[in-house]
Amino acid sequence: MSAPRAVAPVLDRIRVGSAPDSWGVWFPEDERQVPWQRFLDEVAQAGYEWIELGPYGYLPTDPAVLHDEIARRQLKVSAGTIFTSLHQGPAVWDKTWAHVSEVATLTRAMGAGHLVVIPSFWRDDKTAEEIEPRELTTEQWRHLTTGMERLGKRVRDEFGLDIVVHPHADTHIDTEEHVARFLDGTDADLVGLCLDTGHYAYCGGDSVKLLRTYGERIGYLHLKQVDPDILAGVVAKGTPFGPAVQQGVMCEPPLGVPALPPVLEAAQALDVDLFAIVEQDMYPCPPDQPFPIAERTRRFLRSCGA
Repeated sequence: MSAPRAVAPVLDRIRVGSAPDSWGVWFPEDERQVPWQRFLDEVAQAGYEWIELGPYGYLPTDPAVLHDEIARRQLKVSAGTIFTSLHQGPAVWDKTWAHVSEVATLTRAMGAGHLVVIPSFWRDDKTAEEIEPRELTTEQWRHLTTGMERLGKRVRDEFGLDIVVHPHADTHIDTEEHVARFLDGTDADLVGLCLDTGHYAYCGGDSVKLLRTYGERIGYLHLKQVDPDILAGVVAKGTPFGPAVQQGVMCEPPLGVPALPPVLEAAQALDVDLFAIVEQDMYPCPPDQPFPIAERTRRFLRSCGA
């Protein structure tokens, strides 16, 4: 008599989507990226219902045009993405808010409820040159935390959106220590966290532990995995994030770490609705590479119950 097959848990609080990043899109315009029409066609064909806007200007920024394009593919938008340098203090506020206002306007027009906030890199994202120290001063930490609180309040007051800050490799919010310091230094009512499972593993963090420790702060998920063998070489050599991606450090689930079923089950246990957006960094990549990976990843996540 054969053993009964394991039944995947029902993860009914998890809303799975994907993003331009999983199609190798990092910039508003780049000749090595697929056209936005192809991304929208393929993300829908791969079985995803939700998408992020990606870098502002990649998808159409006219709300009427974008609404028509996503509606006819039966897609919906979960979030927009912004980049900030708030650790630099009040001097950057006006420039930051001008950028945020553009993205937030389009995000709200698409019916989404979140802005994913990525801190600025301490390396140049194209040349990998170190442009700032890797560690913030005490004053810069204060600028960062108070600036994020100010941003969270104003975004909510003016646009009705919640910000979720994205720990990211080669930024100042990366490791378990830095993430905890950021969360402990910010108001839970104003500042949430976007847990990116791949970036957190890349920087040595444990996603399940973070979900269990700071679950009330996590308002959004990015799902990705890292190849542990490639990551070991990246860490040993101090390879910048961009070149590490080109080496394939971010890999297709379920081939890497962290294992996603325990992460999804820990997220489900929070008993709140959470977007879980697949983001497999692979800029640049051949144009025919993303779709089959996206299709297999969606099938894998369904097998996990999501």
